[in-house]
Amino acid sequence: MRLQGKKAVITAAAQGIGRATAVAMAREGAEVIATDVNAERLAELNSLPGIRTTQLNVRDPAAIADFAAQVGAVDALFNCAGFVHHGTILDCSEADWDFAFDLNVRSMFRLTKALLPAMLEAKRGASIINISSGASSVKAAANRFVYGTTKAAVIGLTKSIALDYIRQGIRCNAICPGTIQSPSLDDRIAALGESVGGAEKAREMFVSRQPMGRLGTAEEVAALVVYLASDEAAFTTGAVHLIDGGWTL
Repeated sequence: MRLQGKKAVITAAAQGIGRATAVAMAREGAEVIATDVNAERLAELNSLPGIRTTQLNVRDPAAIADFAAQVGAVDALFNCAGFVHHGTILDCSEADWDFAFDLNVRSMFRLTKALLPAMLEAKRGASIINISSGASSVKAAANRFVYGTTKAAVIGLTKSIALDYIRQGIRCNAICPGTIQSPSLDDRIAALGESVGGAEKAREMFVSRQPMGRLGTAEEVAALVVYLASDEAAFTTGAVHLIDGGWTL
């Protein structure tokens, strides 16, 4: 019960890392507000104790403002929403660039800015946790131009917030996962499989670049989020936490 008495907001909670984190935080005693644009998948969490769900489009400033007014002060915010574009700079259109930055970076800016005033007013401290990536933000990854650029921006955003509010009890950290088994990865594997000779071969390519010889799990990332949200991490802020099976070594 490391999160007993804490209220946590999670984005992209309908599947993958976000869903695993909602379950893990609730298990540790948190009151979890799980959000996503996918209302149908999100509703699957309603039967779990400690979790309530709210449909939220993190690209909609008005929706975020209404959401912030409803939830009030929270103790933990996990910004998990994002999208992985494939391709080089020559493959990246203006629309790709705008969408990637809007979802991967600006959504974190919007939600953090909306929830931060109540965090500060509550004066009980809070933890903001942002999903970055080992891909390009820490180590270059082929065909991840705009994705890697956005995830590098997340690190800058994280460090800036951490420093500006370090004396006011607000901690802000980034998590940089390696390749994690998730529905999102399954979609990318299926797409890549069309050009490399099948989904199984595409999966082998993703696994082979992991030094541990396996993909990470959403539950492993969720465990790190729980730690960063807990009082155990009270002396940790502005840090970039790699959880990548040694991929960036």
